Formats: sequence, structure tokens, C-alpha cells
Amino acid sequence: MSTLTERNEPAEPAGASGPAEPAAPVEAAAGYRAGRTLPLRVELVRQLKRRRTFVMGAILAVLPFVLVVAFAIGGEPDGPDDRVTLMDTATASGANFAAVNLFVSAGFLLVIPVALFCGDTVASEAGWSSLRYLLAAPVPRVRLLWSKLIVGLGLSLAAMVLLPLVALAVGTVAYGWGPLQIPTGGALDPGTAAQRLVVVVAYLFVSQLVTAGLAFWLSTRTDAPLGAVGGAVGLTIVGNVLDAVTALGDWRHFLPAHWQFAWADAVQPTPQWSGMIQGAAVSVTYALVLFALAFRGFARKDVVS
Repeated sequence: MSTLTERNEPAEPAGASGPAEPAAPVEAAAGYRAGRTLPLRVELVRQLKRRRTFVMGAILAVLPFVLVVAFAIGGEPDGPDDRVTLMDTATASGANFAAVNLFVSAGFLLVIPVALFCGDTVASEAGWSSLRYLLAAPVPRVRLLWSKLIVGLGLSLAAMVLLPLVALAVGTVAYGWGPLQIPTGGALDPGTAAQRLVVVVAYLFVSQLVTAGLAFWLSTRTDAPLGAVGGAVGLTIVGNVLDAVTALGDWRHFLPAHWQFAWADAVQPTPQWSGMIQGAAVSVTYALVLFALAFRGFARKDVVS
């Protein structure tokens, strides 16, 4: 009887007779490796299968055909006041046609895929109520953000490469293969022109990192993908409007929009790099701050969706 009584007595509080014993460390499941969760390949396939990826790719691929038809219907492009601009040389060669496609797209159209691929990525998971299940897998938060950011930036770069490639092919068929005619005089041979167009695409990608940072940060703050994408596009438009306010003077140099067409210096007989260097520095600085805010805020966020 005494033995039974002793066993049924409530346990004595840990602090009553001595210090509490340290809790045993939680062991991870056998075979679990945080670095192997949500591989980039898996995330890339998931994003490639989404309808918005196909729609965005189709829009960018169709644009060169639309411009060819427009030039065929409207005739040769003419600049105002007999001034020769890049648009006037659009039908000179395939290289010129590709450069014109980048020129008409850099201000707005190329902003959309960047905002879409980087702004929709986390917010869409929250909107589908699948974000918490990804974290419960368990996928570390930093790992999840890195996977989604890298894939988003990769798809943005692919979109920027797709447009000039299709334009170069379409323009070569329509207007022939030849040197890149420079509006101010002179020309670049096809090999040099191809290298300069690669530089232009690289600079456009770097200059759009601000939009990517805005979209990605907003994506971690909301469960409405349209809000993240629209917010990034809207703030980019605001930057363009502020850059048009000449009264701001040198303050405009701190706006990424002020340098968005600095790539035109790369398609000159003697390229000038100072504008692109300043523009890249401004863009990368803003982007790093925004990416850091996204990671910092998401690490502390109470994910309930």
C-alpha cells in the first residue's frame, strides 16, 4: 500500500528542491537537411507552369511582330523637326530593330515582368493559404525567400533577354542582317553591335533591381499579389514623374528613373560608361536596402495564411 501511495503522489515542483533540469534538445528528423528544402529546380518548375508566366512571355514575344506590322502600315518612321533619332533607324537592320524594341520597352513594359515575377511570388503563396504549410514542411524562412527571390530575378532576366532575341530574329528577317546604324552618325559592325546589346540588356536588368526590390518587399508584407505588383509598378511610375520635375535639379540624380536610358551611351562609336555606372550604383543601393527589409520583416512576421 505504501508503494502505491508514493507512486500516486503528485510530482514535486522542480524549483522546490533544486534547479530544473535543462530541456533535452529537439532532434531533427532523420535525413532532414535545411539546405535541401524547396530546391531551386522545384520552385522554378512551379513558377514556369503558372499561367501568368506564359502570358507575360507571349506579350514580350509578340511585341516585335506588332512593331513590324506598324512600320509596314505606317511607312518609314520619321523624327520630329527632321531630327534623326533611334526610332528613325528602326528599319535599317535587325540590330537597329532590336535596339528600338528595347528603347520603347525600357520605360514601362519591362517593368511589368519584373514586378510580376518578384511581387507575386510570396504574396501568392499567402493568398492561396499555402505559405504556412511550406514553412511547416519545415522550410526555413531565409531558404524560402532566397529560393523565391532567385527564381523571380531569373525569370525577370529571361524576360529581358527574350524580347531582344525575338526582335533581332524578326528584324533580321524583315530588314536584313547588317550593322547597327547610329542616329548621330557612324555604325557598329554586327559583332560589336551584338556585344553592345548584351551590355544594354545587362544594364536594363540592373536598373530594374529597384522595381524587383520594391515588389519583393511588398510581397512579404501582404497576401494580395495584385497589391504587391501594382504597388511596385505605381512607385516606379511615381519615380518617373519626379524625374520629369526639372525643379528638383541635382536631387533627380538620386532617382533610379533618372538613369533608365543611360544605356544609350553604350550604342555609340565610343561608349560612355559614367552614366551607366552611376545608374547601376543607385539601383543596386536601393535594391539591397529593400531586399534586406524584406528578409528582416519576414523573419519576424507571424505567418497565419
